[in-house]
Amino acid sequence: MNIQKWVLYLLTLTSLLCHPLFALEKEEHGGEHGDKEEHRVHLTPEQRRIAGIVVESLVARPVAEEVEAPGEVQLNAYASSQITPRIEAQIVKRHARLGDAVTPGQPLVTLSSALMAEAQGAALVAAMEWQRSKKLGTQVVSEQRHIESRIAYQQAQARLLAYGMTAIQAESLIDETDVSGVDGSFTLLSPQAGTVIRDDFIVGKMVEPGELLFEITDESRLWVEAYVNPEAVFRLAIGAAARVRAEREWINGKVIQIHHALNETTRTLGVRLEIPNPHDRLHPGQFVSVRIHTGESDKTALTLPLNAIMRSPDGDWQVFVEEEPGEFGPHEIKIVRQLPETAVIEGLAAGVRVVTRGAFFVQSELAKSGFEVHNH
Repeated sequence: MNIQKWVLYLLTLTSLLCHPLFALEKEEHGGEHGDKEEHRVHLTPEQRRIAGIVVESLVARPVAEEVEAPGEVQLNAYASSQITPRIEAQIVKRHARLGDAVTPGQPLVTLSSALMAEAQGAALVAAMEWQRSKKLGTQVVSEQRHIESRIAYQQAQARLLAYGMTAIQAESLIDETDVSGVDGSFTLLSPQAGTVIRDDFIVGKMVEPGELLFEITDESRLWVEAYVNPEAVFRLAIGAAARVRAEREWINGKVIQIHHALNETTRTLGVRLEIPNPHDRLHPGQFVSVRIHTGESDKTALTLPLNAIMRSPDGDWQVFVEEEPGEFGPHEIKIVRQLPETAVIEGLAAGVRVVTRGAFFVQSELAKSGFEVHNH
């Protein structure tokens, strides 16, 4: 009875294996060798040349060491200016607004002051007296009077400058010798090229000396204050390469200053970086991640350019390996660590030939061939 059951079982199993549906499923899935073959793409030498495909053997190399720390974007104080009046005055007219790009010498705001009017009048009188003394000469005017008139003229000019007029404005006022210009008005100019980031005032307002009217900064290069553990600071140096991650992008910069006193709240040491700010993507007050280069490690690892690493349809990281001359297939890898323009990887052995340039083209050709880009 048992022998009959086993014979019946074997006959049933044999019929199932021979069934057309089972055979079709086997063909669709393929064996291990077939799977590897179908997930490759062949590129001719001409295709590789036109696409600029570069294939290199993986080599273990020393990896850069970095210190990681949180950071905050700040204004570059060395590329910023604050515009304030030097005397009590009234705001007469605004010439620039928040967000405006300004150039050196561009008018920002016109003020009016009784103190300036007095100084302008005194300067005009002193200038006329000095011109008269020079014209008559020391044969007519005493030496003492000649010197006194010259000193009075220089002091009057200096007062105009001290009150907020520029040298050109003061000279223009004196050269015209027109009393109608002695009205106490004067215009503050931009001392630098940059962007207006503050202008909190209203026309007609009376302002005191030192009251902030405008703040201007060159946003093309900003500072980032990194808050570094004091134990790691000894590994850092002025001029060391650094990078800042903001909005999923790394921006390269460098260390320009290291503080000598701990932050009382965080008990960290401030390390100041300078970074470019193309397209005005970063703004003061923004929090970022910072990595500062400290040198090369004694250990080696396999690395690849970031452009050589693609995303598979499954969302995994993959690269394209040259299986045979001209034939490329996807292989999944793991990114262990990301460096500037480079990634430390695992999942392949040293010596494997990988597409380091033109990986996107290989991926596109593989997709066009109608195969899924997987690596089972």
